[in-house]
Amino acid sequence: MKKTVSLRINQKNLNHHLWNNHGTWWLHYTLHLPDYTKRRVRKSLATHNVEEARQRRDEILATTML
Repeated sequence: MKKTVSLRINQKNLNHHLWNNHGTWWLHYTLHLPDYTKRRVRKSLATHNVEEARQRRDEILATTML
């Protein structure tokens, strides 16, 4: 099943798609599928550093866009 990725970026929020869960940064985004369903993706970024979390988020979202 082919995924459709729609990426919303909030320029005012550098931590968009990120949240801190007890000190560990996580990524959260939603894939909208061709059958009109959606899949929520949550992935630990395995870091306590927000700058590193942002970099990992950007890398993951860049590969998801392919």
